[in-house]
Amino acid sequence: MSSVEFSGYWSALEIDSLTCDCNRFILVCSITTCVLPCLLGAAFFGSLGSSFIYGYNLSVVNAPALYIKAFYNTTWTERYGQPLAVETSTLLWSVTVSVFSIGGLLGALSVSIILRVLGRKGTLLVNNGFALLATLLLTLGERAKSFEMLIIGRLVIGVNAGIALSALPMYLGEITPRHVRGSIGQFNSILICLGVFTGQVLGLPELLGQVSYLWCYLYSSMLQLCVLPFFPESPRYLLIERRDEAGAEKAFQRFLGKKDVSQELEEVHAEAQTQGNQQTASMLQLLRSPAVRWQLITIIISMACYQLCGLNAIWYYTNGILQEAGFAENLLPYITLSTGGIETLAAIISGLVIERIGRKPLLIFGFSAMAVFFSLLTVFLNLQDTVSWMPYLSYICILAVIASFCSGPGGIPFILTGELFEQSYRPAAFMIAGIVNWLSNFAVGLLFPFIQEKLQSFTFLVFVVVCVLGSIYLYVVLPETKNKTFMDISQSFAKINKIPAPPIEHEMEQVLSCKPFINGKVQDVAKMESSF
Repeated sequence: MSSVEFSGYWSALEIDSLTCDCNRFILVCSITTCVLPCLLGAAFFGSLGSSFIYGYNLSVVNAPALYIKAFYNTTWTERYGQPLAVETSTLLWSVTVSVFSIGGLLGALSVSIILRVLGRKGTLLVNNGFALLATLLLTLGERAKSFEMLIIGRLVIGVNAGIALSALPMYLGEITPRHVRGSIGQFNSILICLGVFTGQVLGLPELLGQVSYLWCYLYSSMLQLCVLPFFPESPRYLLIERRDEAGAEKAFQRFLGKKDVSQELEEVHAEAQTQGNQQTASMLQLLRSPAVRWQLITIIISMACYQLCGLNAIWYYTNGILQEAGFAENLLPYITLSTGGIETLAAIISGLVIERIGRKPLLIFGFSAMAVFFSLLTVFLNLQDTVSWMPYLSYICILAVIASFCSGPGGIPFILTGELFEQSYRPAAFMIAGIVNWLSNFAVGLLFPFIQEKLQSFTFLVFVVVCVLGSIYLYVVLPETKNKTFMDISQSFAKINKIPAPPIEHEMEQVLSCKPFINGKVQDVAKMESSF
């Protein structure tokens, strides 16, 4: 081939590549106008009975703490004829709080099997049974004067949360076109934050005791049970695991808003063929597989940083800082509503920009910004008594830490868990991510009081180290997953996993297969590129 012919050949390739880019742009426009109503409904009602309840549980137990302790004391006195000892009261309250994490761990350990049997949507629907059972236990426990029932109720609602935080992100990731997968995936984080804010509102003095906090469990679960059945199951689950091509085709048609979904079906078939006859992997198989080793390490580190980055410790200082600033104690519940509001707003903004900015930049920015504001907060806490306005700066730092967390680290680890693994490994990956999440949560609750006692106002420097190390790891190892298929993302790790990648001829074949404009019209955009 002559140099002129060679340059002409590559010019043609460039034109075809530009044409493919235009086709992708048109496809994205069609997706955002046709698909969003069905996806938004599935994402909202799926999250309402799942992540909303988890977020609600994170905050609702704090406000009625004095009432619950008083109930324990009264029940103990009526039952045994003597008042509850201080040590026993502290133990019962500690168990009441920590048993939620134990329940979450139990849910995470069982989720892989449930997902395999019931599917993604089926797991979310059945999981409402745990929420309704917890509501029953907590309601009857109060009337039956049984603190044991309250503790068991907290355990059961923890199981609900453990299952939900695995099943929901997996469902959202599998039903969503890759062009909006991050935005829809952030519904998990948004509804967690909204649940926290709702718990704060119902904990206000005017509402505490007037509105039963258990109604939120009942309403959100019943709404999901009534509405979610009308949305399709994950088409990937139907096609790859159930071999139900007709059901998968109908699901694709509903979520994509178009009749011809042959390209999407072909892509999922191709993914199934690459996995051969491999069944859904167990946790042990996932841990042993060299093909997903660095994906697994990345998820473990991301999820550990999610819990160990220090956000839970922030709540310990909030009221004290506000009191130092001179706010009356009866105003504190209203002022702390700003933390829940900032959480929700930051999560919504993150969901709106994630497809433009990408997962990796938002994660690194979030952890880095948290490290900066934790450092400033340490300085301000040590200068708290020197200047009268210093507590206000400390509180601004607290709000900034919360906003930084929700801008990326608060939701993206769940999205990545679904994106970094192909179908056969995904349930086991969520199981491991859930175990890391709940064990880290339990570790923070157990160790933080001792760290705080030893380091006092320098406690946050521990979290600075965690955030910095997490940012460095993600910068070095994590590839950007925005607008990529699950197979493309797996290939991004091929080099670091030392697994052979597909030959370059395969990529050239894909470029040459894109059809150009003919007579100024796009020829069947849907057939040129799958939206999944």
